Amino acid sequence: MACTIIVGGFFGDEGKGKIVAHIAHQDHTSIISRGGVGPNAGHTVTVGDKNYGVRMIPSGFVYPGARLCIGSGVLVDPRVFLREVELLDVGDRIFVDGRCGVIEEEHIARDKASDHLSKKIGSTGTGCGPANSDRVLRTSRQAKDVPELAPYIIDVAAEVNAAIDRDENVLLEGTQGFGISLYYGTYPFVTSKDTSASQIAADNGVGPTRIDDVVVVFKAYPTRVGEGPFQTEMNAEDSDALGFKEFGTVTHRQRRIGGWDGEMARYSAMINGCTIAAITGIDHVDPACFGATTYDGLTEKAIAFLEQAEKDIGAPIGLISTGPELTQIIDLRDEL
Repeated sequence: MACTIIVGGFFGDEGKGKIVAHIAHQDHTSIISRGGVGPNAGHTVTVGDKNYGVRMIPSGFVYPGARLCIGSGVLVDPRVFLREVELLDVGDRIFVDGRCGVIEEEHIARDKASDHLSKKIGSTGTGCGPANSDRVLRTSRQAKDVPELAPYIIDVAAEVNAAIDRDENVLLEGTQGFGISLYYGTYPFVTSKDTSASQIAADNGVGPTRIDDVVVVFKAYPTRVGEGPFQTEMNAEDSDALGFKEFGTVTHRQRRIGGWDGEMARYSAMINGCTIAAITGIDHVDPACFGATTYDGLTEKAIAFLEQAEKDIGAPIGLISTGPELTQIIDLRDEL
């Protein structure tokens, strides 16, 4: 039994949602609790022919055996939250910490009206920056102050720690990516708080001695939405030649695409305390790997990529995604 954190190693959009869902199914996770900023990050999970894009509910909702929580460090937009509860029919197993900050309509208006945020930084316009600003100034409401959220309010930290005490499997789900951490990312082109594993633990009220594994998810070809430095970014001709065209879950803006960044991967793994790496998009390295579920199904080209990536990261690769669907994955964790 273990408490595992899952975070993104590059700029977000690494496929964390799929990794969370896979681990939840395989490990029979009892609680999936979300950290991170708020509804400015979208997670896409593909199950069969259905695509689920969520912004507030933990992406592990596709595993029906887990209770779903939103930790106290997360900003909650009640409108987005309640819409997803209804859409996903998870009202009987989703809970919100009463200490979560609340995004108001005026936060969204301020976000969109700010030329600095909307034009220079490339904000998603979801109100997170202004809401976090008000939270730091101690003027914002908390989730426990919103009547519509009353049926969902609990002490998430107490719930999560009690599950760990019972030796249950717990997942702490991060959002965004290391490269846009307020502390460690490409400032000022970053989000409004830290996104590292330490922050995700703190967001959920879990002390560092209670964490067993940190899974850092890296995309074979990193992507970035919005402005800011991107050391390995390809030009449009090169990315088009590779057949890449991706769009953000929340903003629907086209993602910028780059090549593997070994230096960033190693630094990200260090700060996050990576114990297990996950690689997504190996089918983009070699399309012949699409849908493989065993290591033997990988090509020499893909294996060479993974061997170099593992050296760069400095931690073993335990999960390899070979396509968007939940079953298209190679799980090597038992061999580590």
